[in-house]
Amino acid sequence: MHGADPRLVLGLHRSRHHRDILTAALDLGVTALDTAAPYLGFRSHAVLAETAADLLPKFAISTKVGFFPGIGGAEHSLDPVRLRPAVERAARELGREPDTVLLHNPELSLTGLTTADGLALLGNACAALADATRSGLCRTWGVASWDTRSLAMIQVDDLPSPDVLMVRAGFLVGIDLLDVTTVLRTAWQVGETWGMSPFGSGHKAMWEAFDPRPFLRPRHGDLSRMQAAFRTAFHLPTASAVAVGTDDPRHLAQLVQALGAEVDTSAVNQYLRTLHTLRQS
Repeated sequence: MHGADPRLVLGLHRSRHHRDILTAALDLGVTALDTAAPYLGFRSHAVLAETAADLLPKFAISTKVGFFPGIGGAEHSLDPVRLRPAVERAARELGREPDTVLLHNPELSLTGLTTADGLALLGNACAALADATRSGLCRTWGVASWDTRSLAMIQVDDLPSPDVLMVRAGFLVGIDLLDVTTVLRTAWQVGETWGMSPFGSGHKAMWEAFDPRPFLRPRHGDLSRMQAAFRTAFHLPTASAVAVGTDDPRHLAQLVQALGAEVDTSAVNQYLRTLHTLRQS
């Protein structure tokens, strides 16, 4: 068995939640698991407990709240009256308290609001998760945002500071979003940054045309393009962990192998400078 490496988080967004991928993860030393209340048709927590109750204590589990079953599909809400019971429900369905609870895509409820109204709504939601943490319903709390631009427009330094900020990471993230995330996490005094979706979705042609291996030190030239893209995603933006979804143990093993590669940070910095130059031209 490999030594545990919490930098790789097994994401369950599109996963079938089969037990075999969880056991494979543990065998590879992957001990962090990320899910959310709406995954698998709002059944993710319950299915995990049904199929792998004995394995869950071996993982650090993060989940997300903010989406709720609604007429015709899921509805989004930052109402603290709904968020607190959602955290309690997650713990009850999992059969244990999650290690981290994240506010799921809060920007969806902030769009179109005035700055003052957005500040009040987000502030109350953050306070609800911070209170849930103090009450022992989870160990840490944070925010998972697909698009941080609306969050950056709010004076977040007046709000509770999240332990974790989870954002999109990797070469498919534009420079505007990378810059906004950097500003936001500094202003908000975020504890840790986690990345997600380093390969995007529906962009297979991009990885056939673009080779990210030059962003690794030369001695890692034997890694694949996908491995190089994953490893470099920890620097776009700088993140202590990156969540990746897969149901293929072989793919997961390749990503674990990529963790040992060293990124050429000078190449990454040059890449970022080039993106800034192109934006200004």
